[in-house]
Amino acid sequence: MSHLPISEYAMLSDCRSAALVGKNGSVDWLCFPRFDGPSVFGRLLDESAGHWSIRPTGEADVSRRYVDDTMLLETTFRTSTGTIALVDTLAVGPNERGHELGAGAPSVLLRQVTGVEGDVEVELTYEPRPEYGLIYPLLIPVDGGITAQGGADVLALSSPVPIEVDEFVGRARFHVGAGESVAFALNHANSSGPSPSLWPQSEIQARLDDTKRAWHTWSELHQSYDGPWQELVHHSGRVLCALTYYPTGAICAAATTSLPETVGGSRNWDYRFAWVRDASFTLQALWVAACPDEADKFFDFMARAAASQVRRGVDLQIMFGIGGERDLTERTLTHL
Repeated sequence: MSHLPISEYAMLSDCRSAALVGKNGSVDWLCFPRFDGPSVFGRLLDESAGHWSIRPTGEADVSRRYVDDTMLLETTFRTSTGTIALVDTLAVGPNERGHELGAGAPSVLLRQVTGVEGDVEVELTYEPRPEYGLIYPLLIPVDGGITAQGGADVLALSSPVPIEVDEFVGRARFHVGAGESVAFALNHANSSGPSPSLWPQSEIQARLDDTKRAWHTWSELHQSYDGPWQELVHHSGRVLCALTYYPTGAICAAATTSLPETVGGSRNWDYRFAWVRDASFTLQALWVAACPDEADKFFDFMARAAASQVRRGVDLQIMFGIGGERDLTERTLTHL
């Protein structure tokens, strides 16, 4: 499993799925196309369950932030030869604004490296492992990147730099100088549908800019709170939005599964559900963070999910699936 503490991860979201990025530039958790879907990268739980890292080849001082009231994550690496900034985000649909954030999210992870000063050698390691690490997909170099095929998932990694494939792992090294940018896009599709496309640099840049603007418009509409801890309250509002599954309005308790309450303990739960116990606190937090529309949508989801149980006199479930599902049969992942 990952050697980083959970506190060193930051979350990305397209309001349908989520990724976790470590301070070392590694995406160690990513589920497509839903929060509760099987992971594509799962090193958070097991070293062999997949990751995608982009980082300097040498030692670096690291700092990071979310960019300008958005959920775009910027990680800055300062090395002995120069400085680079890595921006990560899950793309939302083109021209989505305000309340429509996540309506047409395409299941695409965007990553862009930009040189700030000097010259930095960067290394990329790409190890997709769909279905919680059960599948080692075939990596096939193509013009403009590589594709990964195996199981129900098809992945297309758009890359402007050559990636060498060694069986089930892709690796690359490249230099980034001041003012230069290198961008990547990981597109996901189901094997029963159209194949995911490879994007040129211009498309990736346009989607990065559009996603940034989309989060800006959401913040402008929702974050009018003016009081103590304003910046933290605003950020908490964005995180609650990021944990919201747009199609239903359900809010996940967390973006992760199978993390023990104590290290080495047996209490490992999946929190990618809407927990009734947490709902009242979540609703209150949404109102404080000035997100009344999301609060109303979440309440409507809970009311619909629980409606027939109340009529039948059945005990209320402690949680529901983010689509409103009631069959929450546990599954043990013995290979992790």
